[in-house]
Amino acid sequence: MEVSTKLKNILKVLPNKPGVYQHLDKNGKILYIGKAKDLQKRVSSYFTKSHSSARIHVMVRKVVDIKTIVTESEFDALLLENNLIKEYQPRYNINLKDDKTYPWICIKNEPFPRIFPTRNPIKDGSEYFGPYASVKVMKTVLGLIRQLYHIRTCKLNLSTENIQAEKFRVCLEYHIGNCLGPCEGRQTESSYNQDVEAARQLIKGNLSGVKRQIEKQMQAAAEELRFEDAQKLKEKYQLIDRYQAKSTVVNPNITNVDVFTAFTDAEYGYVNFIKIVDGAVLQSHTVEMKKKLDEQEAEFLELAIPELRQRFQSDATEVYLSHAIQVEIPGVEFHVPQRGDKKHLVELSLKNGRYFRLEKLKNIQIVDPDRHVKRLMSQMQKDLRLSQEPRHIECFDNSNIQGTNPVSACVVFKDGKPSKKDYRHFNIKTVEGPDDYASMYEAVHRRYRRLLNEEEPLPQLVVIDGGKGQLSSALKALEDLELRGTIAILGIAKRLEELYFPEDPYPLHLDKRSETLKVIQRLRDEAHRFGITHHRKRRSKSAFSNELEKIDGIGAKTAKDLLRKFKSVKQVKAATKEALSEVVGNNRAEKITSYFAERKNP
Repeated sequence: MEVSTKLKNILKVLPNKPGVYQHLDKNGKILYIGKAKDLQKRVSSYFTKSHSSARIHVMVRKVVDIKTIVTESEFDALLLENNLIKEYQPRYNINLKDDKTYPWICIKNEPFPRIFPTRNPIKDGSEYFGPYASVKVMKTVLGLIRQLYHIRTCKLNLSTENIQAEKFRVCLEYHIGNCLGPCEGRQTESSYNQDVEAARQLIKGNLSGVKRQIEKQMQAAAEELRFEDAQKLKEKYQLIDRYQAKSTVVNPNITNVDVFTAFTDAEYGYVNFIKIVDGAVLQSHTVEMKKKLDEQEAEFLELAIPELRQRFQSDATEVYLSHAIQVEIPGVEFHVPQRGDKKHLVELSLKNGRYFRLEKLKNIQIVDPDRHVKRLMSQMQKDLRLSQEPRHIECFDNSNIQGTNPVSACVVFKDGKPSKKDYRHFNIKTVEGPDDYASMYEAVHRRYRRLLNEEEPLPQLVVIDGGKGQLSSALKALEDLELRGTIAILGIAKRLEELYFPEDPYPLHLDKRSETLKVIQRLRDEAHRFGITHHRKRRSKSAFSNELEKIDGIGAKTAKDLLRKFKSVKQVKAATKEALSEVVGNNRAEKITSYFAERKNP
């Protein structure tokens, strides 16, 4: 592409250093923000390479100015890019939105701290753990804490002065054994804080450390012959053991690890995050990001990792990935596991991400089915460069074997789904021999001549199963009916799934995962199935008719009358002379019975 003098001068002086670049349009609006290990190489590549993505090509054509910010390292560039994208939200950047509605577990900054869930963290010196993507997981942790430790639930101000002044009385929680009564001074603050510290380790997922502590206390109680206390501690140990057994997904020796995986479809990228401590999944969260350019899985990971680690307050020094990324974070090691328990974790993360996508699509179709149709129609209009949404699509396919019994099938899709009551087949009448082009012309011409005569609605799109030749024949039929320009038309070639448009020498290649391509493929396959089924019936009926027509005195009309009455040649063979006489008369009935008798006993 041709580059302006201003851009050429900017590209010449770009440094070979890491940093962030911004593409600006003629109005000074930021189109795109990106990071680079080498600003000179990365930014220049936009203007010196050809781009397979149409969206990148369009974006580059709009760039009239470039701004850069040099950073000390690529990691600094990654963080800066992330912050700038959130601040400016450029049109061509994928945007990872921050969601502040997830619950947290709070250890309150107060005497005899309470432990409770909240959705509104405030800066008052309290500790907050989370956020928890799953409320169920958070409630399970809080339930375990309540079973193991005596943490108060009241909101009383348990200052030393208030307790000494005997302002409070123990409540029901004390009498049922859930609280040890610190409000009346029946539990010391140091003893209470030991329970809080144990609960803190439990929330962090340090189950092994909590179990070791309980084991020491249990042994000490046994040595001091406090067997009832030892039994209670043993029950706590077993409770944590059961909880850990439910939570463990792989080797418990895998501690403090983050797992990030990404996959994409035609429109969106999905990143799943799993936090692993002692082989147990503590947190799992999936984010959906809309594609803006032609982003790959690694690019989604590079954007999501810093954001999600910050959001979920992760300090893991080891990270497992589904795809290698070109980013380094100080003190963090990245791996793409190939086998074993680590590979199993990556597969688990991908499974969670794909399940999230599947559930999202199901919910859209259940809650608002028309929304899914609107989105699909809008995407097809955009992908196929149509002037209107293709709510009504028709597809044609020819079937013949060595020119015999040529038929053409027309299937109809409405709102992306088959409308079988509108399917039609055509027995080709004007074509002799195997001539696909002439057969296609006849079928298309007959179909839309009839729709015009009957004043029926026309489709927005016609799909032709075949290459340029069949497409040209169909287009000629539309021209002869003065419908060219009224109905959009394209052809699909089977070998490479290429889409051909009239007067366009280059085919369109859609992403294999594209919903648009899947609809067109389904149209093509349905037309082929419908055409083949009808063609087989015609050949079968033709074969039966020819068998009857071999009988002296039996012509095509008589054979047709016999098949209409008896349904098959086999039934004609089995019919009595009297039954045959009712259809064709005594003379012909005699000839039919004699003919089959001779072949039965040669």
